[in-house]
Amino acid sequence: MVIEIKVPSVGESVTEALLAQWFKSDGDTVKKDEPLFVIETDKVTLEVVSEAAGVLSIKVQEGKTIAIGTVIGSIDTAGASKPAEPPPAPKAPEIKEEAPQAAAPEKPPEPVSEPSAPAAPQPVSATQPLLGSDVLAPSVRRLIVEKNLDPSQISATGPGGRITKGDVVLFLESTQAPAAAPVPAPAPSATAVQKSAGTPPQPPAKTPKAGEEEITRKPMSPIRQRIASHLLNAKQNTAMLTTFNDIDMTRVLALRTQFKDSFKEKYGISLGMMSFFIKACVEALKEFPEANAFIDDKDIVYHHYYHIGVAIGSEKGLVVPVIRHADRLNFAELEQAIDDYVNKIKENRLELSDLEGGTFTISNGGVFGSLLSTPILNMPQSGILGMHRIEKRPVVIEDQMVIRPMMYLALSYDHRIIDGREAVTFLKRIKECIENPERIMMEI
Repeated sequence: MVIEIKVPSVGESVTEALLAQWFKSDGDTVKKDEPLFVIETDKVTLEVVSEAAGVLSIKVQEGKTIAIGTVIGSIDTAGASKPAEPPPAPKAPEIKEEAPQAAAPEKPPEPVSEPSAPAAPQPVSATQPLLGSDVLAPSVRRLIVEKNLDPSQISATGPGGRITKGDVVLFLESTQAPAAAPVPAPAPSATAVQKSAGTPPQPPAKTPKAGEEEITRKPMSPIRQRIASHLLNAKQNTAMLTTFNDIDMTRVLALRTQFKDSFKEKYGISLGMMSFFIKACVEALKEFPEANAFIDDKDIVYHHYYHIGVAIGSEKGLVVPVIRHADRLNFAELEQAIDDYVNKIKENRLELSDLEGGTFTISNGGVFGSLLSTPILNMPQSGILGMHRIEKRPVVIEDQMVIRPMMYLALSYDHRIIDGREAVTFLKRIKECIENPERIMMEI
């Protein structure tokens, strides 16, 4: 039985996808639920697994943009049921009755060549097993063989820790000698190395002309194109403004330290920082419904639910999965939802439905060390909260100079629907909740 492999649908608004990478080669045997390939759309990166065990036949090579539903390969399930043929038994040596012969002289030692320059490293042949070759894409494997590289020295950034073609290119660029350095004459063994590897000699790298700076041009990924379009749309079609405040994180940090062990023991997950801010934002959104609304033509659409988007950075770009009905979840459920999304992003299992329906967004640039920034609205939402790093600073409390762990907060909002007074008060409400977290921590 032959099963067709089609590009799966990831949402009604997505009509095509980039076939980013095959994990197997044509003719390989695959197992059921084993990762087969990765597709990229303008919104998500998705890893697709095999529906059955069998022999893989590839019809569309990676790097192609194809329509949703296109057949890109097939799996012959009959190939999985065939028993492996045992290796042929060694033939018994034939015994011939011949006259006794004198003992054959020992094989003379091979002549030693004259001393020369140190031998070039032995190339990796096309049949020699590569480290992790069972998960290398065909194009990556060919490039590694062709360039005589050691895969263990290449930093992998692909899905599941796999080496991508970009990783190999970056490795080659990082190991190349500067253009201005004197280039020694090619060793006589270089051509022999290429011939023994079964690959044609490579053309010399293009040397920039005098006065010409070297550049690299590569196409934007579908997700990066979508991010660029989305952010530009927000800048051009909203009256975006940002207000700032700072927060004393002493109480939150103390509570996390106090309940860290008991929380992990009871719920099986760590108590993070984001759940505090989600709870605080929900309280503020209840008091200021305009921040939980959006403009549709000449109408204001108010949401009577709280779907909070949490911005998470990934290798492909920033994605904002949505925690639905955040007001109904306790701290443990919020932390679990965030952890689940992080794992889905790492494993390329994030679905389009995970990104839709948000009413307000929180972005934490502090995990990357940001001190202060102006977040851009996630349209059509009218508000986004920007968190930043916690830093000990001197502050005045009751006329006394003290050192406290402080964080800057930024609220970007659509000024067409939210006035400055409401925006400032909204941010102050979040500040009150974080600096006095007991009121929102009744679950513990």
